[in-house]
Amino acid sequence: MTLVEPARRGARSIFLRRPFFTLALLVAVGYVLAAIFAPLVAPYDPVAQDFNAMMQAPSGAHLMGTDSYGQDILSRVIFGARYALIIGFFAVAIGAIGGLIVGLAAGLSGGWVEWALMRLIDSILALPSLILAVAFIAILGQGVDKVVIAVGLSMIGPFARTVRADVLQVRVQLFVEAAGLMAIPRAVIIWRHILPNVVYPLAVQVTIRISEAILVSSSLSFLGIGVTPPTPDWGLMIAEGRAFVSFAAWMSAMPGFALALLLIALSIVGDGIREEFDPKLKGKA
Repeated sequence: MTLVEPARRGARSIFLRRPFFTLALLVAVGYVLAAIFAPLVAPYDPVAQDFNAMMQAPSGAHLMGTDSYGQDILSRVIFGARYALIIGFFAVAIGAIGGLIVGLAAGLSGGWVEWALMRLIDSILALPSLILAVAFIAILGQGVDKVVIAVGLSMIGPFARTVRADVLQVRVQLFVEAAGLMAIPRAVIIWRHILPNVVYPLAVQVTIRISEAILVSSSLSFLGIGVTPPTPDWGLMIAEGRAFVSFAAWMSAMPGFALALLLIALSIVGDGIREEFDPKLKGKA
């Protein structure tokens, strides 16, 4: 028996032990595939307007109906998945990298530097991510790239606090103290001993925060200060259909359902990964 076989059995057991995790993972993968192959999957151009097909109910020609501009909602939902995932992944990457830098600096520095950085983190955490993102959008302006930066900056605080807590636990471990007594340079200790023990829990947190980033970005678009029309964004689509909900409910219901399904799937996947691989939770088991 090779060493690969136990790993394969362990992977299979995860999917068998967590059926909801498996189902949610399949849904999330389906969204990713739809986003990657959107031009091949979408039946229409997502921004093409047809005023002869305005606000048509779901039918064979338009499976999810059309909006007030005659745009096919299914095509816009499919391309909307691309923008939602791009914003979610890159925003979380900005937040994770920024949080890693700030958290490492706070956890390793001590003194007034740690105090100043922690007060900065506390000021970020004092406000909800959406409020912070609104403030950053007011400074940066609208657009997909601006939304990515705004949402990413608003998420630095939670990542930084997580990293700092992990650094404080790792730096007092015996192997770190032994490395210091052996006159190993501080930069080498951080790179070889502290950073690997911090990055892994951070990666677990990344999977949980993606759904939050997507929700915040969609909320910005819903408020009219995020992605600009005619970009196929779910928040924009829900906001547009709000005025016609009494007689064309599908305009808001379809993108709303797509957003809710993705958020639920990502949340279940993130929780499953955290419960399965987070060292802190495994230590409690």
